[in-house]
Amino acid sequence: MAENGKFLSYVLQNLKRGVELGGFPEDFYRIISKPKRILQVSIPVKMDNGRYEVFEGYRVQHCDALGPFKGGVRFHPEVTLADDVALAVLMTLKNSLAGLPYGGAKGAVRVDPKKLSQRELEELSRGYARAIAPLIGDVVDIPAPDVGTNAQIMAWMVDEYSKIKGYNVPGVFTSKPPELWGNPVREYATGFGVAVVTKAAANKLWGGIEGKTVAIHGAGNTGAWAAYWLEKMGAKVVAVSNTKGSVFNKAGIPANEILKVYTREKSILELEGEKSESTDLPLYVEADVLIPAAIENVISGDNVGGVRARVVVEGANGPTTPEAERVLYQRGVLVVPDILANAGGVVMSYLEWVENLQWYIWDEEETRRKLESIMTTNFNRVYQRWEKEKQWTMRDAAIVTALERIYKTMKTRGWI
Repeated sequence: MAENGKFLSYVLQNLKRGVELGGFPEDFYRIISKPKRILQVSIPVKMDNGRYEVFEGYRVQHCDALGPFKGGVRFHPEVTLADDVALAVLMTLKNSLAGLPYGGAKGAVRVDPKKLSQRELEELSRGYARAIAPLIGDVVDIPAPDVGTNAQIMAWMVDEYSKIKGYNVPGVFTSKPPELWGNPVREYATGFGVAVVTKAAANKLWGGIEGKTVAIHGAGNTGAWAAYWLEKMGAKVVAVSNTKGSVFNKAGIPANEILKVYTREKSILELEGEKSESTDLPLYVEADVLIPAAIENVISGDNVGGVRARVVVEGANGPTTPEAERVLYQRGVLVVPDILANAGGVVMSYLEWVENLQWYIWDEEETRRKLESIMTTNFNRVYQRWEKEKQWTMRDAAIVTALERIYKTMKTRGWI
């Protein structure tokens, strides 16, 4: 996680640049740079040793001009309130850019979920849902998973919220198991979306993704599923990492093996290839595409000189600092920004939410087609905008496009 609010500082720096490039009034930045509401909660959990631990949590509701608040819940030992604010701002931009009827929000609990037993994790998840219950709802604020959370945690949370309401409210949380009104595509939606956007970029630059090499920093849900779908599209994953180390194999690393690392069926250091205890090896290998899919600020001014990929597709939120992006842009490296590249998760959450509100179900293939169509259309729109404004980065084009929709809506509402 970012120290001393650095991540928030970078997000606001990009936001301010977008406001200036788009020619919006300064008052718009004053409004959009501040969250509408912040809830801080304390969650007591009786641990397996009989003692109580009290965990600190947050829910940041940034902007609801476009519709209900929407954003994930992160469980991480180093997450800060400033991180949560930054992530909520990114969600507002991401939802606007994708054309979704959502504002932006984000939640977090300062905890290492890997150190909790299953019972402790369930108690914490239900406790968080109870704590934020007064401020959420299926037409108010709809949380989803983020780093450190998953479909099972969403199942506990939606069950707890439904108990409070006295009836089933499936639409209040998304990315749930299929048994609790989830859609099976949501498990891999973010990674699939990253793969779709990577393919779209490759089509523009090289005429196709077939045979192109990919390095993936972070073999979590996003990175592992991006590897799976990119392999299906004809690309070759040559490097991958997680918190335990990295592997490089010029001949290619099978995506099914990377998925086994994600599901903890095997260690990353059991994959075939050159192994390293460093988690950052994929950032520096020779590859056509680099997908940073772990956490923020991994490509910075200190290490950007070692990045050798020709395209960076941001699977994580904020993995590239503004300073590093400027260097990459000057070198002719295309950076596909997070609010575009990793929007597959929230787009799929929207589709699941629509199903839940109507108590209606699409099959997996139909859902995936809808998701792919939205992601491809969004990429092409931003790419065309970027081509017209060559002095801009692709992030600039994405942010200005997102801000235009928010500004027009605020103006129409009479908020500004």
